[in-house]
Amino acid sequence: MNSERLLVPPIQPELPGFSDINRYWDKTNEKYAAKILPGEYYVTVHDEVIVTVLGSCVSACVRDTVFGIGGMNHFMLPLNKNEDPNSFGGTGVSARFGNFAMEQMINDILKNGGRRENLEIKVFGGGRVLKNMSTLDIGQKNIDFILKYISDESLKLAAKDLGDIYPRKVLYFPVSGRVRVKKLRSLHNNTIIERETRYSKTIAKEPVSGEIDLF
Repeated sequence: MNSERLLVPPIQPELPGFSDINRYWDKTNEKYAAKILPGEYYVTVHDEVIVTVLGSCVSACVRDTVFGIGGMNHFMLPLNKNEDPNSFGGTGVSARFGNFAMEQMINDILKNGGRRENLEIKVFGGGRVLKNMSTLDIGQKNIDFILKYISDESLKLAAKDLGDIYPRKVLYFPVSGRVRVKKLRSLHNNTIIERETRYSKTIAKEPVSGEIDLF
């Protein structure tokens, strides 16, 4: 046991602002891993893996292909009964929330040495798993938003795995850009559904605030 511990390299310090993210040694991938939950994102300059589990939420994996800095987020657009569900690109609550989720992470990548012209994006999630939450398919709404955002911002979409009815476990390696996706076909996923339901209720009540400057 002691010899095994000696083989684990010391953990590299996280970038400013990410001290609350759960990081641990992943024996399978022999790298440190950062696990993100709904509403969180993580950016790194180290050779780490970023892990999350998605239901109807979407994760965008974004990296600078030249310098290797990258990150992943995990977000859901809030449901708003007063908002046009077909509006994603204007001033609606959903559009503003999605823009904030994307621009906040991209801004941190650029602040730490990335260049906008080098960015590639891979997107995952948007499964139809919250059947009882709303007649509106929030997974599809998340998909529609992220694809429109990438198109409107003229960003490079390198890969996508969206929709279907299954939750996904996503592992992202920002240095190489590699992504591993496992669809969770068993229905022992009440934790995922309950977590996203709580998250959706929380973000529906919270106002969107904050200004993002892109470099």
